[in-house]
Amino acid sequence: RLLHGRTTSSRSRQGEDGLIDSRCRTAVPIEKGNPKGATDTNRAGGMSGAMGGGGASEAATSGPGGSHHQSQCCAINFRVRCEDARHGESVFLYQNDFTAGGAKIPLYTTPKSYPWYTTRTPVTVPLSTSRTSISYRYAVYRAGVFHRAEDGAPSLHSVPLSLLQAGELYTVNDCLGTFTDQPDVDHVRLRRSQGGSAASLARRSSFGNYGINPSQSGTSLGSATGKKRVGFAPDRGGGLRAGPAAARQAVNLTSSDGLIVVSAFLPVHLNRSEAGEWSADWDYEALLSMQTHLRVTRVGTVKWRGWHGNVGGGESSESGVPVEERSKVEAALRPFNCVPVWVPTTLFGEMYNGFCKGVLWPILHNVASVYSSPTDVDHTGDDAQAESDREEYDADYAEYSMDDVAQGPIHGDGGREGELWGAFTAVNRYFRDTIIQCFNEGDLIWIHGFHLMILPSFLTRRIPMAKIGIFFHTPFPSSEIFRTLWCREDLLRGMLNADQVGFHLFEYARHFLTCCRRLLGLNYGMFPDSSGGHNLAIDTNGRHVSVTSIHAGVEPHIINQVLGHRSTVAQVHNIRNQLAGKVIFAAIDRMESLKGIPLKLIALERFLQRCPQWAGKFVLVQVGISAFERGDDYTKTRAEVIAMVNKINDRWPGTVQFQECAESEMRLQQRMALLRAADVAMVTTIRDGLNLIPLEFTIAHMDAKNDTGPNSRKRGICILSEFSSCTRVMRGALHVNPWKISEIATAFYQALTMSDSERIRRMSIASEFVTRVTTQRWALAVMLDLKGVMKNEGAGRYAGAGLGLGFRLLGMDSGFNSLDVPSVSRGYRNALSRLILLDYGGTILANDNLDGLQRYQFVKKSRAPSVPKECLIETLKELCADCRNTVFVVSGKERHSLTKTLCHIPNLGLACEHGMFVSWPTPKVGGKRVWETLVPNQDQTWKSIAIAIMEVYTSRTHGSYIEETEMKVLWQYRDADPEFGFLQSKELEDHLSNVLRGFSVDILHGGVEEGGYVEVRPKGVNKGVAAMHIVNNLEKIPGKRKVDFALVMGDDHCDEPMLSVMRQVGRRAAESRSTKSGTQLAPLPATIARVDVSSCDDHISPALQVFTSTVGKKPSAAANYVNDVDEVHELLASLVKVTNRELVQTARDGFYSVLDLKSMAPNVNSSMTSSLKPVLSMQDLKTESGDDFEVSFPTQRVSTNLADFLGMTTIEDGNDEEEDDMFF
Repeated sequence: RLLHGRTTSSRSRQGEDGLIDSRCRTAVPIEKGNPKGATDTNRAGGMSGAMGGGGASEAATSGPGGSHHQSQCCAINFRVRCEDARHGESVFLYQNDFTAGGAKIPLYTTPKSYPWYTTRTPVTVPLSTSRTSISYRYAVYRAGVFHRAEDGAPSLHSVPLSLLQAGELYTVNDCLGTFTDQPDVDHVRLRRSQGGSAASLARRSSFGNYGINPSQSGTSLGSATGKKRVGFAPDRGGGLRAGPAAARQAVNLTSSDGLIVVSAFLPVHLNRSEAGEWSADWDYEALLSMQTHLRVTRVGTVKWRGWHGNVGGGESSESGVPVEERSKVEAALRPFNCVPVWVPTTLFGEMYNGFCKGVLWPILHNVASVYSSPTDVDHTGDDAQAESDREEYDADYAEYSMDDVAQGPIHGDGGREGELWGAFTAVNRYFRDTIIQCFNEGDLIWIHGFHLMILPSFLTRRIPMAKIGIFFHTPFPSSEIFRTLWCREDLLRGMLNADQVGFHLFEYARHFLTCCRRLLGLNYGMFPDSSGGHNLAIDTNGRHVSVTSIHAGVEPHIINQVLGHRSTVAQVHNIRNQLAGKVIFAAIDRMESLKGIPLKLIALERFLQRCPQWAGKFVLVQVGISAFERGDDYTKTRAEVIAMVNKINDRWPGTVQFQECAESEMRLQQRMALLRAADVAMVTTIRDGLNLIPLEFTIAHMDAKNDTGPNSRKRGICILSEFSSCTRVMRGALHVNPWKISEIATAFYQALTMSDSERIRRMSIASEFVTRVTTQRWALAVMLDLKGVMKNEGAGRYAGAGLGLGFRLLGMDSGFNSLDVPSVSRGYRNALSRLILLDYGGTILANDNLDGLQRYQFVKKSRAPSVPKECLIETLKELCADCRNTVFVVSGKERHSLTKTLCHIPNLGLACEHGMFVSWPTPKVGGKRVWETLVPNQDQTWKSIAIAIMEVYTSRTHGSYIEETEMKVLWQYRDADPEFGFLQSKELEDHLSNVLRGFSVDILHGGVEEGGYVEVRPKGVNKGVAAMHIVNNLEKIPGKRKVDFALVMGDDHCDEPMLSVMRQVGRRAAESRSTKSGTQLAPLPATIARVDVSSCDDHISPALQVFTSTVGKKPSAAANYVNDVDEVHELLASLVKVTNRELVQTARDGFYSVLDLKSMAPNVNSSMTSSLKPVLSMQDLKTESGDDFEVSFPTQRVSTNLADFLGMTTIEDGNDEEEDDMFF
């Protein structure tokens, strides 16, 4: 039995990440520190005692008389591979006897270096001439108490002293429980200047070198000039360790990698003896029972009587594993590294039978019949056998079905969607809690099956940096079928919170991509990865969710072992003897309509009608697996199959051998016996996911290539439905359309009359896949893609947003945080010239464009747009009243629309149509404003041409319309079919580019996430250019100076140029300051579109502070975000309070603060000067008054404090954070 972390000798460690590398290394010290309860001296002395008698006194000798002994020492790092250590267990290096007083040295591990345990600091070993070797053992402690020692003989590890030299550093590699006389010793050659005394060696550490935690290693103690192998360990090749860039390009899975495999059921069989003892065995036919060298933990529920929540026909009160025996089951599963999820059986039954099988299963298989009825099927028959079969079914079905889960008219929910959905989410939460308990940092999480579709959402909320993959073993329906689910968005978002979504066929992946595009409005395509290639992925919230389509295989060696078993061979001979002289067609299907058994029988009947000479020469062995959970579908299918079998056998006796059995009676051994005895395998499913029967049949008949001759069996051919997943990989099979009866009938004839050459050719083609792609290779390919997700390298790039199942993981630039309002307030208060740029809709006003109908009504002027509230108007007025402020509203709206709502605010600047028109601040209100254009307003004949072309595409694309403004024309297709609208937009974009290439216009294709549009507008117009224009011309306004504070806020993709430009302007000012101070700035995120903003250098202050923020937590060029429009209003109101506070302090007693005096000094005028009261010193007062001067300040002391003299309580400190709290 192979466990998840394979026990290997030290000679099989080649190429493992985090292990000792036999190439160039450097000894690196770490921060000094001792494990709890131990000191360096005790560890060194204790270890010396463990290395044979007399060592402790030599190592402990100090002073002049001990120098000779100290120089005869070396240092050793001990590493041991211990794969069976469990959670809560630790490994210690021990002396010969395991007494309570014996000295022990702890060994440490990490998720990256597991299963290797290493001493944190080297152990000093004296090289005494009185002995020839050092001996030691390892012990395992549990919860700090001795648990067990190593087993085996001679029960001691030994290293010959002849391999060690004084003053050198070594690493000894062992495997727990494996003893050898050929030790594996690594030798790191150190500089001679470092010396070899016990004191110096005790200070050295290999913590950073040998896979413990390289990120914590410090400065190198000495460079390694060479590395030589000592002992008998094999060489592992030359070359230096790959650098970071190479490491990203080569993704490898090693035994130190942790993997948590999650499925609805554990791939094990449980057994309970009469004495109440539990045991477990691998379910080798389960896909997830594969063995691997990784450190695998399997999580799932266990199948035991009543696991579905039913009592069992009244004969047993058991419902799942008894609570008092769960600890025994956990102990039986522990050697298999399986962790059970204990879910209440009734709850799990509602989830599995009610929601998964009753709701999701039909939808995933493209079945959504509105004509189905929950009424019972009429099972009356003409004979007693039909009544007997009905009674037998009722008895069996009562055991498995749930009486309170009805088969509803469409989805099978019976109107109980709320209850079933609640059960589904609750079970997924149970799985989440168990996974979190098993998770270690760096582990991969691989989820299997549609039963756990929303589990990634729950896991991402708790462990956002975990790499999560989910793989579907069922088909995925088209978007038109999937959209009938009431919970469609929650299911899709649950899957998209994973980092990788896998399917067996691209056909299923294509349906999933289309659902994400049509239902969630997400884009997909080939996106570049970190290794220089491209992956198919979905772009969602700044993240790329990889989509993989790799078909699974089977394990040939396991199947061959089953085929070679004596019982299997005997069963094959028995079947062949019973059907001697006949060609055997074998089919194994579940008794449900999706498997297409009636279509197969109809085709068989038609074949015999047309070719009656074949009657009696072949037989169809049809095995039906009872599918009680399918309810009425199972009942109808069973009755129909039995009736058709009887009809065929009445006319052609012995043609069909039908047998129904439970799934437990047709396990791998019984199935392989039938497939080996059969000549032809048949799969005529009308919609199927993973079906391994054709692959197993091909393995069973690999020797048929040499079976030729006139008397040889015509075996090894598979008749396969084109709706089965393995059709794409089994190219040598006879592919049929199960809905076309004549094709299946023709396939019967072809299989019976096929020549040997064609049969061998088809078998050779079919065997290519089964021998090349095994289960392990399939899993390895998927896991390599999942591990290649560079998620752990950018922890700061991810943030969560949303509540409940609406939670989603957002990919952000590093450092993207909520806007720090106190910092904005301090920067605003200390600034002398402030620039505030605000978007309109979605930033200071609720967005009217969220709904497609509202947008269309606004364009057609059948709905009035929203207007700002009075509180917002007052806030803007007060901001504009401050002479230090320059406030602009930069919008995409037309001039008349913006003027109508904001023209009555004095000193407010306006920029319309993305900056095409700019109106500078003016104290006049009402009347006409003066506008200037950002670019020359010349020939506009292009508008009529563009509109004429757009009208053609509007007539051909339902749901699209044209939006015309004063300076631009848009073709909106947000209400059209997403895919068709996008195709039409690309064609329209190309058409406009060719026709308008002689005009000075830009043709933009944007807003795909919101539905999309194609826009034509004058060249060089966007909000980023408008922002630069405002900065460069701000000083032309009387009383304005260079900007030293800027606040820029927007909410959508149209505002990104403005946010990006202003962030880069602030960056240039910060770089000029950092150059003078010698500090290093973090680089700008790669998502920011670089623009030349050097023209603004002469118009900004070196002390400029720029705050950029987007509204809503989403990927953006802004440095920060606020949650909604209300937070924007709160921020603006807080700035108004800062202004009002300054005005109050300025107006008090007619005096001005020092900051006010400094700000007004350069631009002071005569009127301002005349209004200032003279402030004289004590000496000036005495000089003016002469000898009659007397101090007449009643009860008030004379202070030299400026604040007291001016009658002010305090002087504001620009760094005082306590005052900021008063603003809110």
